[in-house]
Amino acid sequence: MFKVKKLLSLYLSLFLLLPVFLNAQKAKKEEPKEKPVHVFKVVHEVKRTPVKDQYRTGTCWDFATISFLESELLREGKGEFDLSEMFIVRHVYPQKALNYIRNHGKANFSPGGQSHDVIETIKRFGIVPESVYTGMQIGESRHNHGELHAVLQGFLDGVLKIAGGKITPKWMEGFEAILDVYLGKPPAQFEYNGKTYTPKSFFEEVIGLNLDNYVEITSYTHHPFYQKIRLEIPDNWMHFSNYYNVPIDELEEIIDHAIKNGYSVVWDGDVSEREFSTKTGYAIVPLKDWEEKTQAEREAKITEPELEKEVDQEMRQKTFDNFTTTDDHLMHIVGIAYNQKGTKFYLTKNSGGTDRAYGGYVYMSRSYVRLKTVAIMVHKDSIPLEIAKKLGIK
Repeated sequence: MFKVKKLLSLYLSLFLLLPVFLNAQKAKKEEPKEKPVHVFKVVHEVKRTPVKDQYRTGTCWDFATISFLESELLREGKGEFDLSEMFIVRHVYPQKALNYIRNHGKANFSPGGQSHDVIETIKRFGIVPESVYTGMQIGESRHNHGELHAVLQGFLDGVLKIAGGKITPKWMEGFEAILDVYLGKPPAQFEYNGKTYTPKSFFEEVIGLNLDNYVEITSYTHHPFYQKIRLEIPDNWMHFSNYYNVPIDELEEIIDHAIKNGYSVVWDGDVSEREFSTKTGYAIVPLKDWEEKTQAEREAKITEPELEKEVDQEMRQKTFDNFTTTDDHLMHIVGIAYNQKGTKFYLTKNSGGTDRAYGGYVYMSRSYVRLKTVAIMVHKDSIPLEIAKKLGIK
């Protein structure tokens, strides 16, 4: 009898508490969302493939450029493709290694690179679909090259430190064997839609892009404008000397003209600033630098778009020369947007997965792009005619 009374008392208590619980849940659901600082309206955007995830690799250059080429295939009406980034990585690493060894270890050997690395590698080796070569060999669900790069670096440094100073002709075989263990052996041929291809024949017969149409452009005053230059950044390990140099106003004009005419842009630049945030999903150049702000200004909650600096050629040159603008990251500009104050932003596809603000996209303000762009890659036909004439591009 006592147990029955105890159970009845418990049920009654739960019944009385139920409305409180339900009201609490309702209040929680109806809690207003925090108002976004920027309200963006996209006015121009190009076709593109879904956001991918480079995860723990330094291969943004590869993901951004492959994304760009996938957009080119959509633009040309060839359909949607998912091309293999790791096929490019697998073929670029031996080229970097050879450069490192030939320069006695006095060259850059890092996971980073530039857009032309992808273009030149496809010209030489072709390309394959992601389904044919994923580069996922070590039992993880996402790309992780931390151990791979450490092993490769140690191997090369070991080769350079051998006694007697004579390198055997077998070192490259050992290097490639490491790559095969971590990334997989690249296919000599494969089946695709019922037909057998090599990586080169797949590119020629199925992809069919004219890779000579893609050019890189920069904007710095330590080189003459309207000439091809070699851009002095560590990830230009090929010492590529075909960057076209234009004034910053024309660089902005090229980006805008491309997007408005259905072309996309590979963006290479600096993302180390506090004002570049994948958490908020936007990047700006505030009037006041962080170091100049008072403690109160730093702690103040931002509820409205901040005023930004007007960036000129001198300002961007200064940041390049003093290393506050460095070659950090490559992404894929796919649209133009404006916020509620009428400020222009560039809708940019990142390669850090979709579990971020705006589903893996970032909005970079006009000022940010003018200040922090190191270089871009575009289709030469997307360049305004008058600028193309100045550059001698036909």
